[in-house]
Amino acid sequence: MTIYLLNDSIAFPDPRRTEDPSGILAVGGDLSPSRLLLAYSLGIFPWYDDAYSPILWHCPDDRFVIRPEHYRLGRTLRKSVKNFEGHYTYNRSFSEVLDLCASVPRHDQLGTWLNEDMKTAYLELHKLGYAQSAEVWRDGRLIGGLYGVTLGAVFFGESMFSLEPSASKALFAQLVPQLWDAGYQLIDCQIYTDHLARFGGLEIERDTFLSELEVALSAKPKRKWPSQST
Repeated sequence: MTIYLLNDSIAFPDPRRTEDPSGILAVGGDLSPSRLLLAYSLGIFPWYDDAYSPILWHCPDDRFVIRPEHYRLGRTLRKSVKNFEGHYTYNRSFSEVLDLCASVPRHDQLGTWLNEDMKTAYLELHKLGYAQSAEVWRDGRLIGGLYGVTLGAVFFGESMFSLEPSASKALFAQLVPQLWDAGYQLIDCQIYTDHLARFGGLEIERDTFLSELEVALSAKPKRKWPSQST
């Protein structure tokens, strides 16, 4: 099994050469904007085992994605979203979304990989126009949010949080149709979750994902991200 050690050069090995069962391709390097953007363009994303481990760069063999033709809202989910009351904004509170994604506990996750270095890196990408957030509010309080990276016609979802039942579901249901309408072709969810499977997420093989990624990266959506609050 080969895991590549990165150096100061902004480069990655071919992600198809990943041999580790968990999809770890490389270790080390940094979280500079140029390295992060190259990684995403190659279908690679950074992760940590814990807040103090070196950076681990992943490209899993089974990639979890949502395509426009498979996106759905089932009856129960549709009812939950329809009855949800909230105010939606976009790129209004990116930093706060990051903090809450890092701190809000998840039932299936111990600790967080979103440490201070990661937060600093995504804040920089946000300033450069590549990282985006969406938020949902009630009575002036932020109760749900998500963030990710946009390149070409791809949204690379990174993390979401919810402080009230159905908040993140309603937010996602509000955002995704706008992305399809703008011309987005692919949402990369990275790894399987029950939450996103309810929206039509499916696992595809790495080679299929990388082929679809290449096509979607070459496309240009009508708009990069929603801007109008609802």
